[in-house]
Amino acid sequence: MSEPGRSLFERAAEVYDFKAAVRARAPIAGLPPVQDPQPPVGERGPDASPPPLPNRRGVIDRDALAAAGFALLDDRVTALAEEFRLVKRQLLQAATAPGSIARDRMILVASALPAEGKTFCAVNLALSVAAEKDFEVLLVDADVAKPSILALLGLEDGPGLMDAIADPALDVEGCIIRTDVPHLSVLPAGRPGNDTTELLASDRTRLVLDRIVTRRPNRVLIFDSPPALAASPASELAHHVGRVMLIVRADRTSDVELREAVALLGGCGDIRLLLNATAMASGGRRFGSYYGHEG
Repeated sequence: MSEPGRSLFERAAEVYDFKAAVRARAPIAGLPPVQDPQPPVGERGPDASPPPLPNRRGVIDRDALAAAGFALLDDRVTALAEEFRLVKRQLLQAATAPGSIARDRMILVASALPAEGKTFCAVNLALSVAAEKDFEVLLVDADVAKPSILALLGLEDGPGLMDAIADPALDVEGCIIRTDVPHLSVLPAGRPGNDTTELLASDRTRLVLDRIVTRRPNRVLIFDSPPALAASPASELAHHVGRVMLIVRADRTSDVELREAVALLGGCGDIRLLLNATAMASGGRRFGSYYGHEG
């Protein structure tokens, strides 16, 4: 899948030279308020426990995920699972570095155009973070025009992100689906509409996202974004997150498209590149074989 000793994160910057405009964003390479029943974390005191998650629950269709090629970390070790371990480690280290803030725990997974692997990468990253002992992950389907997360995971649809943004009386926590995969929850996209971009650009979005990320201090948010060059909401979402993981398909994404996507997502000051769909080099890293499997 990659060259010896080098992750996909380490290779993309060499494949795509963004010069000064992108270097400033440190690219790396590889793969009105809701009524809260409890006060925010900062007002409950350092020893208070996080509020319990609501009782909206779902069972992940593991067989469907495995058949589609996703990395299930309760299964055998594969090269794909190990690659996403490397990806998540860099992202988690950045999210929890000294001086980090709540926004740093929000990661937008985007691509320039459709069919470049953003949803595949977002779900694999969420599954990988869910295996952590000190974090929980909330996977947010933010591709409102074409949501696919719930169908992919085998979960029931229902109110979600856009409903909570549009309706101040709706507590976003009640929209979250707690799954049978420990530490993994899912927030549906919610209602589609012609005003999605305008809602995401509103102060209401900031209030809702702040509520989600501060309510549980060990919670990491991963957003599956619409493609940046195909739908305008992606550029608005970038203003709210701590970093963007921009998926670059090795055999498809052009340099021009990539530069345009970076410019549109410039509301986030930390854009990182993940190189997707690369061929395994001869003699390259084979994590699965090390553990007794051919990945």
